[in-house]
Amino acid sequence: MSASALTPLAMSALAMLVERPMHPYEMYRLMVDRYAHEVVKVKPGTLYHAMARMADAELIEAAGTDREGGRPERTTYRITPKGVRTMQERLRGLLAQPVNEYPSFPAALGEAHNLPREEVLELLATRIATLQARVDESRPPLAAAAARGVPEAYLIDHHFVVDMTAAELEWLRELVARIENKELEWPSRP
Repeated sequence: MSASALTPLAMSALAMLVERPMHPYEMYRLMVDRYAHEVVKVKPGTLYHAMARMADAELIEAAGTDREGGRPERTTYRITPKGVRTMQERLRGLLAQPVNEYPSFPAALGEAHNLPREEVLELLATRIATLQARVDESRPPLAAAAARGVPEAYLIDHHFVVDMTAAELEWLRELVARIENKELEWPSRP
């Protein structure tokens, strides 16, 4: 598995295994505790599949198995030296080089002129309300995580998402004002 083939979930899993060996469900719980599930799409089943692919690629290896009560056996994994190198290579590339991820919202903005001006204003008002609710809902969990002693370095991705959402909100409010005061000319459609 090349560094460029690492999914965000695989990269997050490898990073957690740098901290200590863990079993997949423990990793999932830690991701939830750190709010990583807000920026990386994760479910326990997808994490188990990612772990199997990384084991096949020799990025991780079994460190042991245990069983609690009547539960199924759990495999604890640790990262291999190859896994550390691969994760670090991927991180370096992602941090240094911007990637156009082709989000759908800019494409929708580029075609918004195909809808009536008033409808676009209503739709943008809905988006603004939704984004504002996300920002408002995100701040208390961040504060709670900090109060629990979760180091800020583990929450930086969540801070980024909140701040980028706040920046989008500011931009959208300015756009709405420009459309409302007709500073931005709107094409008329038949």
